[in-house]
Amino acid sequence: MPSSFHRLTISNLSAHAAQQVGMAAAPLIAVTALHADVGQTAWIQLAQMLPFLLLSIPAGVLADRVSRKWLMRSGETLRALSLLCVPFIVMMGAMNIPFLALLGFIGSMGALAYSVSVSALIQGLVSRDVLPIANGRLELTRSIAFIGGPALAGALVAWTGVNQAFMLAATLSVAAIVLLSGIPEAPRGDAPRRHFIAELVEGGRFALQHPLLRPAFGLSVVFNTAFFILQTVFMPYAVTRLNMNAAQIGVTLSMYGIGMVTAGFCVPWMVRRMSMGQMLAGGSMAGLVAVLALLVTLWHPAHWLAGLCFFVLGGGPVLWTVSFTTLRQLITPDELMGRVTSINSLATYGSRPLGAALAGVIGTAFGMEACLYVVTGIFTLEVVLLWMSPLPWLDAQKLKNPQGR
Repeated sequence: MPSSFHRLTISNLSAHAAQQVGMAAAPLIAVTALHADVGQTAWIQLAQMLPFLLLSIPAGVLADRVSRKWLMRSGETLRALSLLCVPFIVMMGAMNIPFLALLGFIGSMGALAYSVSVSALIQGLVSRDVLPIANGRLELTRSIAFIGGPALAGALVAWTGVNQAFMLAATLSVAAIVLLSGIPEAPRGDAPRRHFIAELVEGGRFALQHPLLRPAFGLSVVFNTAFFILQTVFMPYAVTRLNMNAAQIGVTLSMYGIGMVTAGFCVPWMVRRMSMGQMLAGGSMAGLVAVLALLVTLWHPAHWLAGLCFFVLGGGPVLWTVSFTTLRQLITPDELMGRVTSINSLATYGSRPLGAALAGVIGTAFGMEACLYVVTGIFTLEVVLLWMSPLPWLDAQKLKNPQGR
């Protein structure tokens, strides 16, 4: 791998660590300093997720119009400023829940700008043959940030106060910006500038009419809907049915991150021994395997089964993400890459509030056990749709990139 790719990898780690520290610290300051209740904390978390739902597609159009590296640096700058505002407003004694939610929304806008551009930027740094391994390394850094960020934020808030957590997150964002400065960006031809809506429709048409991208996006929606039903219902289920205490729940949830990192380390080995289709199939089927392990706890309430469920839920999607990112890079024209990536963000993040809402409705009406059966049914549907699609039989070596890569 070239040194420029290593710089991008470290920048990616810094950017995701900043995101995770900031997203974890905001609810902590809301509870510890502002005495927020559950509803107010939920509003803050919703504000942090809204940009991915509302602005993914416009961000993708922008990524196809301007320099992607410039967009990533601008996004990180916006996030760093939003993070620095928190300790300043706290010191002024003016912090409140609406301020915290607004700054979380602005910071996530910066995170979105970075994420819709990084997969396009990487294509100019490495050759086609090593794209899966390169994507695996980026996913590994994201997994490490996913594990370490919340823990670091919690430790800083507990030991030194809230200001230091946000200062650290801002420093990480600045580090991501600095690292991007030494990365070259492949030149793009001057495409005719058209109306914003026309460009948006063009990207959507390509993604939704392509015989490989369309089923993959559909599977992403199905998986994430089921995943968030499961995630929403697990906490009350663990307490009331599995008799788990807070420490045991924490250990169980940490298995999700351990699964992510384990899969990230195994990606290079798997790329050499498995086809793209096999990795896509394995990642997609992980949800059904995971929920079946948790379903057994209805009759045998063993804590290790819950841990196994989250370990598989963490590891399987890494295989899917690496393979699907590589697939998009190989078949999407460069001038559409930002828009296609943004549609993936919308499919992934937009379905998560739907899953949480379904969990609330089903759990209230029929109980937590019904939610587990519904999740099992949805993941089963996903597996059926997977094997009805051409995805399990894909071979990356036979795919042709529109740019001839």
